[in-house]
Formats: sequence, structure tokens, C-alpha cells
Amino acid sequence: MIIFRYISRELLSVTTAVCVVLLLVLISGRFVKYLANALSGEMDPEVIFAVIGYRIPGFLELTLPLAFFLAVLLTFGRLYVENEMSILKGCGFSERKLLSFTLIVATFLSFIVGFLSLYVTPVGIKKAETIFTIQEQKSELDRVTEKTFYSLRGGKSITWVNSISEDRELENVFMAATIEATETSEGSLVIVIADSGRQTKASRDSDERYLTLEKGYRVEGIPGRYDYQITYFDEYGTRLAPPEELSEDTATDAMTTQALINSSKVEHQVALQWRFSVPVMMFIVTLLAVPLSRINPRSGRFARILPAVLLYFSYLVSLNTLRGAIEDGSLPVGMTLIPVHLVFLLLALVLIFSEKIQLNLRRVKAFTHRSSTS
Repeated sequence: MIIFRYISRELLSVTTAVCVVLLLVLISGRFVKYLANALSGEMDPEVIFAVIGYRIPGFLELTLPLAFFLAVLLTFGRLYVENEMSILKGCGFSERKLLSFTLIVATFLSFIVGFLSLYVTPVGIKKAETIFTIQEQKSELDRVTEKTFYSLRGGKSITWVNSISEDRELENVFMAATIEATETSEGSLVIVIADSGRQTKASRDSDERYLTLEKGYRVEGIPGRYDYQITYFDEYGTRLAPPEELSEDTATDAMTTQALINSSKVEHQVALQWRFSVPVMMFIVTLLAVPLSRINPRSGRFARILPAVLLYFSYLVSLNTLRGAIEDGSLPVGMTLIPVHLVFLLLALVLIFSEKIQLNLRRVKAFTHRSSTS
């Protein structure tokens, strides 16, 4: 029991540390992406942290198996390097018992991963999808802030507003736009100054939106010339660009597990298999990590980290590749993700029993040699 507590404490502490580092990497990358969307006006800066918070369960679901895989390699590698593993084996502590202790910890973590994959992550993705839907429905004018220059119509015009009321009424509006040159006319600059403005629609059922300005004047001309055209108006309208859609395709991932079970669509069935594959992967990578952690004390505890990580990512990439092939119809509809799990489970069993296999081969070779000499 003391040895189990010692091993489980080491595994969980290293898993926590590695998981935190991996989470920070994933969150930082996603934060940079969302920040770029916010700077380009496609997303409100206020919702960035809310979206990231809703996506954390999904990040944790993917980082926990890798973190535990690395924890097994690092923890057992240290035991081999510091000769603690030799002492344990000398006291009758077999590798089979070590594997059973490790699987107990893996079972605890697999329940957490399974709960995240089947229940928590879809809810978080659904919440994030709702925020993205709200952002997609906003027009350019909804993102304009007072006393700040803002680009409209894909950068073709610039606007500045002195103040914005609670009902989004604009006061003291400045707008500058360029008219591109054509074969029959030269390019010109248009400046519009108005006392107030608001967003309107062409009709109640139309998605086309306009910036309607009231009581102002419009100046059009070519910079450097004096032949300007000045027009005073009571009402002036300019068309706004349609809202840009954010690149977030999460419809299937946002569905509940029960909805996926009740659905007969191929992509939904594959998504359901993926959710069950994540906790299954926790057990298989544990079976892979224990034999991969066998190292020569002279080679150091990090000797097999790189090949082990490459093996892990080959496992993950194989699952994703098979999933994509089933979804796009490259493979038969009845195909599942089970073959990938079976291949790596077989590889894990070969690695676990590799020492016994080698020992038996030596015995057979020695027996054959004695028989031939006698």
C-alpha cells in the first residue's frame, strides 16, 4: 500500500504539472487567434475570456491522456535511473504489479476524461457556439465605439463617432470613403459629416443593413484639386458590409451524447465513437507507456521521450485520419475507430511481453545450440 501511494502520488503530481503546461500552450494559441479576430472587428474583446473558459473542458479532455502518458514515462524513467526500480524488483515487486497500480490511476483519470468527453465538453462548446452566433449576427456598425476610428465596408471607408447612446444612436458622425477609378472616371475621396446617424434595414425581412445619416453635408473631390462637390442633405444612407462568419464549425461537437446516440447520420455516429475513444485511449497509452519507460540507467530518464511522444501522436493522428475518412465517405459507412485501438493495443501487449519473448527466444536458441553440438 505504501508503494501504491508513492507511485500514485508521483504520477498524479507529474500529470498535473504537465497538464497545466499543455493547457497554457493551447489556451495561449487560442487566445492569440481570438485576439486577432477582435482586432479585426470580428469579435468583441469582452467575450474572449468567456469563449476560452467554455473551451477549457475540451482542451483538458485532450491534454489529460498525453499528460498522463508523459507522467508515466518521466516517473518510471526516474525510478530506473535512480535504481529504485531495481530495488523494487529485488524485493519481489514485479512489473505486472507496477502495471496494475498504474492502471488503477489510469482508471480514475479515464472516468474524468470520459465525463468531460461525454457531458461537459459538448455543453461548453454549445455555450461557445452561442457566443459565436451572436457575434456573427452583428453588423459593422454594432462594433463601432465612440471616439475611435473604425474601418467599414472591408476597409473602403473610415468612420468616427463622437458619442453613442444606449439605443445605438450615433451623434456627430464623420465618415471618409474612397471611390475607385474606372475607365470613365477618376478615383475620388468622399467625406461625410452628419449630426446623427443610425442603423436601418432595407425592409423588415431583409438582411441588408445601412448606415443612415441625418442633417449633414457630403464633400467629394480629388485631393490636390479645388473642384469639390458639396452636397447638403437631410438624410444620407450608405450600405454596410454583411457580417463575416467566424471560422468555428462546431455543430456536431456541440450536440449532446444522447442526441448523437439517437442520430443515424454517419458524422454523428463517428463523433460518438470519438467521444468514447478518448477514455479508451487513456488505458491503451498507459499500457504503451509502462514498457516504454524501461531504460538503461546510464542513458537518462529522457532517453525514450521523443520516440514515445511520436508514437502517441501517431495514435492520435491515426484516429483523426480514420474519422475523417469515414465522414467524407472514403471508407464504408459501417467502419469504426476500433481497428486503430486494436493495433495499438496489440503493440502495447508486444512491448509488455517483449522481455519474456526475448528470454524464451534465448532459451530456444541455447537449447538448439546444445542439441546440435551433442
